[in-house]
Amino acid sequence: MAIDGKDYDFLKIEPHWQTFWEKNRTFRSEDDPTKPKYYVLDMFPYPSGAGLHIGHPEGYTATDIVARYRRARGFNVLHPMGWDAFGLPAEQHAVKTGTHPALNTQNNIANFRRQIKALGFSYDWEREIDTTDPRYYRWTQWIFLQLFKRGLAYVDERPVWWCPELKTVLANEEVVDGKSEVGGFPVERRNLRQWVLRITAYAERLLADLKDLDWPDSTKRMQEAWIGRSEGAEILFGLEDKSLGDLRVFTTRPDTLFGCTYMVLAPEHPLADKLTLPAQRNAVEAYKKKAAAKSDLERTDLAKEKSGVFTGSFAINPVNGARVPVWIADYVLTGYGTGAIMAVPAHDFRDHEFAHLFNLPIVQVIKGHVPGGKLANEVLRIPVNGNFVDVDTQISLEGTMVNSDFLTGLTSHEARAKIASWLEEKKCGTKKINYKLRDWLFSRQRYWGEPFPIVWISRDDYVRLGRPGPKEPIEYASDDGKQISCAIPVPESALPLKLPEVKSYLPSGTGESPLGHVTDWAEIWFNHQTGEAVPASQPKPAGNAWVRGRRETNTMPQWAGSCWYYLRFIDPKNDHAFADPRLLAYWGVPDLYVGGAEHAVLHLLYARFWHKVLFDLGAVPQDEPFKKLFHQGIILGEDGEKMSKSRGNVVSPDTIIASHGTDTLRLYLMFLGPLEAMKPWNPRGIEGPHRFLQKVWRECIGPDGAPHPKISATAADSPELEKVLHETIKKVGDNIEALRLNTAISFMMEFVNALQKTPQVSRGTVLTFLQLLAPFAPHIAEELWEQLGEKPSIQHAPWPQFDAVKFAAAEVTLVIQINGKHRAELSVPIGLVQDEAVRLASEHPRVAPYLAEKTVRRIIYVPGKILNLVI
Repeated sequence: MAIDGKDYDFLKIEPHWQTFWEKNRTFRSEDDPTKPKYYVLDMFPYPSGAGLHIGHPEGYTATDIVARYRRARGFNVLHPMGWDAFGLPAEQHAVKTGTHPALNTQNNIANFRRQIKALGFSYDWEREIDTTDPRYYRWTQWIFLQLFKRGLAYVDERPVWWCPELKTVLANEEVVDGKSEVGGFPVERRNLRQWVLRITAYAERLLADLKDLDWPDSTKRMQEAWIGRSEGAEILFGLEDKSLGDLRVFTTRPDTLFGCTYMVLAPEHPLADKLTLPAQRNAVEAYKKKAAAKSDLERTDLAKEKSGVFTGSFAINPVNGARVPVWIADYVLTGYGTGAIMAVPAHDFRDHEFAHLFNLPIVQVIKGHVPGGKLANEVLRIPVNGNFVDVDTQISLEGTMVNSDFLTGLTSHEARAKIASWLEEKKCGTKKINYKLRDWLFSRQRYWGEPFPIVWISRDDYVRLGRPGPKEPIEYASDDGKQISCAIPVPESALPLKLPEVKSYLPSGTGESPLGHVTDWAEIWFNHQTGEAVPASQPKPAGNAWVRGRRETNTMPQWAGSCWYYLRFIDPKNDHAFADPRLLAYWGVPDLYVGGAEHAVLHLLYARFWHKVLFDLGAVPQDEPFKKLFHQGIILGEDGEKMSKSRGNVVSPDTIIASHGTDTLRLYLMFLGPLEAMKPWNPRGIEGPHRFLQKVWRECIGPDGAPHPKISATAADSPELEKVLHETIKKVGDNIEALRLNTAISFMMEFVNALQKTPQVSRGTVLTFLQLLAPFAPHIAEELWEQLGEKPSIQHAPWPQFDAVKFAAAEVTLVIQINGKHRAELSVPIGLVQDEAVRLASEHPRVAPYLAEKTVRRIIYVPGKILNLVI
């Protein structure tokens, strides 16, 4: 592209090369098994209406640098982009405006695509995917059916946020301080029928296989804590009212059983009502109602004030027959263990606070451990959906047992083994492994999500059709208990099951999604063999395969489409499978996966679960989805706070591109600091990278717009410049490999400084430098490559090779010590022999005075490092 003038005109040059790359399909990935492959992937974005903010391009720039570098190294690179496009905001917009969520979503995608293309990323846009495209979610539905058939999907009554005033189920993010975000109406917890995925069946594998992953240690620790494997015992406490049976608790510390002075049930525990005596009924009901308005996060917050209510009932401690009062408190959840705990307030912080509040006994059973000390567990704070969850992680609590009858005097380790055997012998307990991980709630009462490929039919019809479901039928009863419905799958050949058009996106008012309004879609005659359906308002078609049914009206959560999208990029247009097995074998899974740490325990755990299921099916050749994971740091606003519209500190990349150019923005994002670090945006700092690129331009292009006259096609470079060049080739390559991209830029800046001081430079040296710059600032590199007479694209040029001989040091610094104390330093030739080193040191003006009239008794010489003269 012909450019006149001495300055880099990014407003003309950058769009030109973006058009060139797109027209020439420069970054198209070829399915060529003869070449070594490299698959580099970003966590794909949700296309919000606000568009990209400055934090998005940080990770995208890093992966783009790696992708361009790997192509230059001869790899066949797969570097795709797509859209995680189902989501609540599009549905909320539809409720307010009546606009179909698909239209709003496509407008947002178009804006995101425009912004991303303006950043010059080398994505293969021919592989673009969109989770809301029926051609994509057909395979999301197919994967769900595999889970369904293997017994890994079931239905259960689970609590959701319900707003009586709005007559709708709310998502967690729509509830603020116990009220609806819209209108500020009180909300409550209500049980609804939900689809649940049995992720706990894979808990042990999900935990054990973490050790083989090249992931940040912090992320692996978060997943370990979230899965929360605990070895302990399940203990049976008898109840004074023997008609109620036993109260089961799980504990990791059965050795502290003699220190149990009260018990706590979750408010939702099935025995809570039965154990509540009449005198306590009103207090318990009021407490349960209050607890129903709290989220699990609020209930388990360590900083919150403890609360509870006595049921009036007592349990019996199996080891000593003591009467133990049974309380209800919201810090115990039904989802972990049995929903009941034995409280040992002398050795657990939360139990200790509770006991003090309600004046309950505290019995120390481990010598030397301060009562109430937080020694039995520590807390790991895990980011989840913008909030932090406190997760207890088990650590060692060892000591000598006291006040523990037959366990007294034993170490706690010995006591655990003895009490476990005692409990099993007395048939009041068993050893057990438990997990904090809960099965995955997989339903949403929304319109804008993947429809479940499930039809509910009567139990009689289910039996008549030969039980066309999983081995264990999935059933639910009507509210009056008279009608039992069974789930059957839509045949795979009938996928995708598409979302119907609806007149209103408003909730149904009954807890169902808006799909419950669409009678002709939901109430059907269904052919279980072909998947055909006709509205139930029409006559039943002829044939035994037809049955009266109702479609599942819940939709899948946004996580569904993001659990497997990395596989679809491999073969995005395949209509016969989610991906060709031969391509799965070639491309495999991403070699590098980059995204935010906030996804540590949801997206990354769910994706691992689905991938392991697909591996067990033989559908994928590896049992883990992401070999290497890297988390980019958060870019804060100029005020040091997280960017948000409400704070007014959001920076749009569009603004920076218009004022300084894409290449400047890319360089600055990488130069802010280590990629993994959190750092604030500084608008003044961007001038440095901008000046650097202008300097590069002026070193290559003269004032007349022609190649700079100092660049020679025949002259040889000075040894000093050759040394700097070859050092730069090595250091830039090494730092890209290690994702130390800010350091790589520093080395390129040092080279340009050396280039400035050189009166003449070979054309080959300048071209080599442009190849190093190209992954970071591709537009200016392309333009200068062409201006210096090379045929575009620079992306096809192989990565430069360094010659280590060129930068091998001729001299080293030798530290001179007298009796171990630093006295001087000398620049000496490599390989200097000891006698010559002593001679040179003796002549040094800062050393000679110490040697005058002294005897050197010993010489310690480490060539190239230290000479120590002992006098």
